[in-house]
Amino acid sequence: MANVTTDDSREIEKLYEYGERLNEAKDKSQNQTDYEGIIAAANGSVKAKQLAAQMIPKFFKCFPQLAEQALDQHLYLCEDEELGVRVQAIRGLPLFCKDTPEHLAKIVDILGQLLIAGDNVERDAVHKALMSLLRQDVKTSLTALFKNIGSTDDRNAEDLSAWETIREKVLCFIRDKVFPNKAELLKPKDEMERHITNLVKQNLQDVTAAEFKLFMDFLKSLSLFGPNAPVERVQELVEIIEGQADLDAQFNVSDGDHIDRYISCLQMAIPFFMRGASCSKFFNYLSKQIIPVFDKLPEERKIDLLKSLAECSVFAKPPDSRLLLPSVVQLLKKYMVRRKIEEMNFTCIECLLYAFHHLAHKTPNATNSLCGYKIVTGQPSDRLGEDFSEQYKDFTERLSTIEELAKSMNKKLTQGMAEHNKTMAAAKSEEEKEVIKKQKQNATAGLRTCNNILALTQPLHSKTPSFFSGDQKINLSWKEVPKAATTSTALVAAGKKRPAAAPNGSGMNASKKGRGGSSGGGVQNQLLNKAFEGIYDVRTRGRGRGWRGGRGRGRNFR
Repeated sequence: MANVTTDDSREIEKLYEYGERLNEAKDKSQNQTDYEGIIAAANGSVKAKQLAAQMIPKFFKCFPQLAEQALDQHLYLCEDEELGVRVQAIRGLPLFCKDTPEHLAKIVDILGQLLIAGDNVERDAVHKALMSLLRQDVKTSLTALFKNIGSTDDRNAEDLSAWETIREKVLCFIRDKVFPNKAELLKPKDEMERHITNLVKQNLQDVTAAEFKLFMDFLKSLSLFGPNAPVERVQELVEIIEGQADLDAQFNVSDGDHIDRYISCLQMAIPFFMRGASCSKFFNYLSKQIIPVFDKLPEERKIDLLKSLAECSVFAKPPDSRLLLPSVVQLLKKYMVRRKIEEMNFTCIECLLYAFHHLAHKTPNATNSLCGYKIVTGQPSDRLGEDFSEQYKDFTERLSTIEELAKSMNKKLTQGMAEHNKTMAAAKSEEEKEVIKKQKQNATAGLRTCNNILALTQPLHSKTPSFFSGDQKINLSWKEVPKAATTSTALVAAGKKRPAAAPNGSGMNASKKGRGGSSGGGVQNQLLNKAFEGIYDVRTRGRGRGWRGGRGRGRNFR
C-alpha cells in the first residue's frame, strides 16, 4: 500500500514538474516532451487524472501536432469511472476552444452527448460548459447542438435508442437553458434570431406534437415574429405549421394520426390568422381532401374538425369562402334534418351555422344558388335569372325544424336545471354532489349551444339575409366568454331571457367525464350527451396533443 502511495506521489510530482517547466518556457513548443508526459499521466491514478484534466486543455494550443492525441485522451477522462475525474475533464472542455475555436463544434457535439449524465454534479458541469461555449460562439454552438435533434434517417438500429436519449436531453437543455436566455445569447439579435429560426425549420421533420409546440412557442417569442412583425413573417410561421400538417400529402381517412395533426395544426395557426396570415392552404386541403370523406371520419374527429372550421371561418378570404360554402351547406343539410327526430347533434349544427354565416358574409351571392336567396351584388355570379325556389324552401324548412328542436331542448334543459338544483340540495355525499354538478355544467353548455343555434338561424329565413361577421360576436358554446359580458348576443337574438342558473361564462370547462350519471331529472342523459357530443370535451387542441404515430411528418425546410 505504501508503494502505491509513493508511486502516486511521484506521478503527481512529475506532473507538477511538467507544468512548471511549461509555465516558465517562453517557447512552449520546445517542451513537447513535457506535454506528452501530461497526456500519458491521464492513464495514471485518480489524482493524476484529475491534474492531467486541468493541464491538457491549458497547454493544448501550444502543441497543434499533438491536438488529436490530447483531445482523445481528454475525452477518455470524460468517461472515467471516477465522478471527480469526469467532472474535472468536463469543466476543461471549453478551454480547448478558447484559443483554437476550430474545435468548438466538435466539443459542443461531445457535450451534447454528455447531457445524458445521471449524476447532478456531472450534469451541472455539462450545462455550464455548454453555456460557456454558447457565449463564446452562439452560432457555431447552436448549429452543433441542433445536429443532435435531426432526422433518424441516417441512424442505424443499434444507435437509434442511444440517440433518442441524447436527443431528448439536448431538447431539454435547449428548452431550459437556451430559450429562457435568448436575450443574452442571441446577439446580434436579428442575425441570430434568423439563424435559430432556420435551425428549427431544418429539424421539424421528425418531432412529436409536444416538441413542435415547444419550437413554435419559442419562434413566436422572438422579436423577428413579434407583434410588430410584417404579415410576411407571420405567414412564415403559418407555412411551418402547414408543413407539419402535411398538406402536400394525399389524405388517408384511415390514418388517424394525419387528421389529429391537421386539427391540432389548424388550431395552432389561429393566432397567426388573426394577425393577417392566410389560411387558404388549410381550407383548400379541407375542401378537396377531407370533406369528401367526412362521413368516414370517427365521430370525435368530426366534432373536433367542425369546431376548428367554425373558429377559423372568421379569417377566410372571399376565394376560400366561395370554395368552402358548398361543402358547408351540404354538411348543414346532413345535420339539419327536415323531420323531427330524437337524436340530434346540436354541437355540429352550431359549428356549421357559425361557419356558414362567416363564409357567406365574405361572398354573399354564392348563397343564391345554394340556398335560394336573392342577394344582389351586380355580378354575374348572382344568377338572379335562375329559379332556386326549391333550394330556398328546402333550406328554410330545415331551419324551422332545427329551431323547433332547439327550443324543445332548451325547455328540457331549463327544467332539468331546476331539478338538478333540487337534487343538489338533497344530496348527502360529495360524490353525489359532484355528479349533479357535472350534469348542471353539461346542461348549461347545452343551453348556450341551443341559444346560439336560435340566434344563427333567425336571420336566415329572409330572402336577403344579413350574415353575421367577425364584428358581430356570437360566443361559440365551447369558448371562454369574457366575465364582463352580462348579456348574450345569442340569447337576445333568440328573444329569450337568460336562465338564472345558467350564466353565460359558466360550464365552459366542464369535465370530460360525467356525461352520464344518476338522477337526470326529466332530461334523458343519453340523448343529451348525443345532442351535445363534444361540447364538454374541451381540449387544448394543437397544444401538446401527441400525434398518434409518434413523431410528425412535416416537410423538411432546407
